[in-house]
Amino acid sequence: MTTAWELSRPDHGGKYEVTVYQEGWRLGGKGASGRGASGRIEEHGLHIWLGFYDNSFRMMRQCHAELAARGMGDIYGDWRDAWTPKNDIALCSQSPEGGFTHWRAHLPPRPGLPGDPLPRDAGFSLTHYLASAFDLFRALLLDTSVNGHGVATASESTGDPDQLARRLASMVKFGSFATTAGLAQMLGLLASLSRSATPDNAEAMLGGVEKVCSSLRQWLEDRWLADSENRYLWEIADLTLATIVGMTRHRVWFDPRGLDAIEDYECREFLHMHGASLRSLQSPFIRGLYDLSMGYENGDMTRPSLSAGQGLRGTMRTFFSYRGAFMWKMRAGMGDVVFAPLYTAMKERGVRFEFFHRLTNMGMASDGDHVDSLTFDIQAKTKRGREYRPLVPVAGKPCWPSAPDFGQLAGGATMASEGWNFESHWDRRRVGTRTLALGQDFDLVVLGVGIGAVPYVASDFVERDPRWKAMCDNVKTVASQAFQVWMDEDLGELGWPGPAYITGAFAKPFDTWCDMAHVVPEEGWKQLPKTSVYFCAVLPDPADPPDENDRGYPARRAAEVRANAEEFLQGPVREVWPRAYDAKGDFRWEILKTETEGQTTLKGKARFESQYWRANVNPSDRYVIHTPGSHRYRISPLDMTYDNLTICGDWTDSGFSSGCVEGAVMSGLLAAHALCGSPKLEDITAYDHP
Repeated sequence: MTTAWELSRPDHGGKYEVTVYQEGWRLGGKGASGRGASGRIEEHGLHIWLGFYDNSFRMMRQCHAELAARGMGDIYGDWRDAWTPKNDIALCSQSPEGGFTHWRAHLPPRPGLPGDPLPRDAGFSLTHYLASAFDLFRALLLDTSVNGHGVATASESTGDPDQLARRLASMVKFGSFATTAGLAQMLGLLASLSRSATPDNAEAMLGGVEKVCSSLRQWLEDRWLADSENRYLWEIADLTLATIVGMTRHRVWFDPRGLDAIEDYECREFLHMHGASLRSLQSPFIRGLYDLSMGYENGDMTRPSLSAGQGLRGTMRTFFSYRGAFMWKMRAGMGDVVFAPLYTAMKERGVRFEFFHRLTNMGMASDGDHVDSLTFDIQAKTKRGREYRPLVPVAGKPCWPSAPDFGQLAGGATMASEGWNFESHWDRRRVGTRTLALGQDFDLVVLGVGIGAVPYVASDFVERDPRWKAMCDNVKTVASQAFQVWMDEDLGELGWPGPAYITGAFAKPFDTWCDMAHVVPEEGWKQLPKTSVYFCAVLPDPADPPDENDRGYPARRAAEVRANAEEFLQGPVREVWPRAYDAKGDFRWEILKTETEGQTTLKGKARFESQYWRANVNPSDRYVIHTPGSHRYRISPLDMTYDNLTICGDWTDSGFSSGCVEGAVMSGLLAAHALCGSPKLEDITAYDHP
């Protein structure tokens, strides 16, 4: 969608005729959402936009501005109407006494907004992050805050780098950092030197880093190691120190490869090698990192896997590059907030959308240097060949439904009664086929399916190009599971202390959850529930993959998710919602809001039938993870091995190798650049991030 957005820009003067071919009835891939009974928002999982998603927010801000200019501002509103800032997070940790303890934090707002032009002094250098870490440690030592007025800011010297380096060398030589004051002064010097460091003067800085980190670790252990109230701060500091020491020992700070230099290490392995304690490696911060990135091979939670380079890159961007708020919650479903406005704006531009087109083969020309054909299964046709209208109104806003409008489809009543599933990889029913020919029907191709689907739609390329085969074999994906509940009691009534956090590192199998009460007014209930809560996590793969003709496989996996969810509500949830249980210790199923009048008679566990759950097992629905060493197998959208083909998706080499919106948008921008030279590479924020 990002590439289509860029190619259809009015700036190009209509040079490109863009057609989007889409399986099923809705756009969005893993980000697609739908509206079910009572206008309920039904998501693939929990979607949160982080405050450093500059490219993604810039695109959506442009989209809203364009719609407003076309007189549709009253429908979609300003972009700030679609996202709400959030700065509170919570992580859970198992307590030695049993149950869970909660670590809650408020991340302060930062200047600017995501998508704003970057300030001139904005830097994505690794030494910029290093300086920020030293500032935070110095503030910690002096019990102050880095807010523009504290001593940490005052420590920034105007001296030249050579003078700073000489002072640092002198302090190291004479052990001047043995006291708290000396250590704080040393950190101030290191922060200042880091900001002006170059490969030529780096040795002086790097020579002091390990000694300072060793002294700082001892200082922290003396004060906090046995202090249960400060255990979380100690764990954060321990992990940060291990990161600094590791990157110093590996000389990553000025390595032209950047963080790719440590991509062959597993993240926890790298941290442990350089001093992180086992306690810190088992802390909620590390578990939260892996949960957020779904970094578990084959969905097996006993096999955590995340490359050190991307793990640290993502952490640095998350905590040091956010603007406005730490994270931004969408005020409705992702389909409503992102893909409905994009669809509407691009329709206005003249982009064509061909729904119910499932790509089955991207044909390689006999000379092996371009795409010469595209073959699709036609899943359905509209009555009298009319254009399919995909959106439905809910609470006054255009939204994607959770099911297609069979009334618009030829033979739709039969399809509905027979349960045709247009989004299932295993449901191959169709009403026809269609082949597009190069030069007659298309000139350029952008392949934007998920990596899991590539072997099925581009078999010519996988079989004939070793790089494509290596990419499909080594860029791993995992299935995921999610469920949502709507309740007639809010979380405060159920015993949850505090605001509506996003909570990670919780009990398995649903380790991440979030109170989504803010989206309920956007739904279509006659009587609103008090809240809605979303849960998600990885879903382990079966020992034996399903047969290609196993049409019942998605339903069996969905039943598995339902069973997991029901068991989860009866078990671990009591640790966070203690008043959701009766005197006997049973979950009070009656607090679940039913979606239709006909389901109000459901009793006990059967009432869960009225909620929403899903298993994301389709190849394109699977979440892309970044395992050690896999970076070398990702192909860039800028690769033009094939004259008329580029690729895009969070599985490509985009500059941010993570299964998230920002990685996908950056990839789409690169694909557009490959085809038309726009946008300029320097206008893609952090594309060249080390």
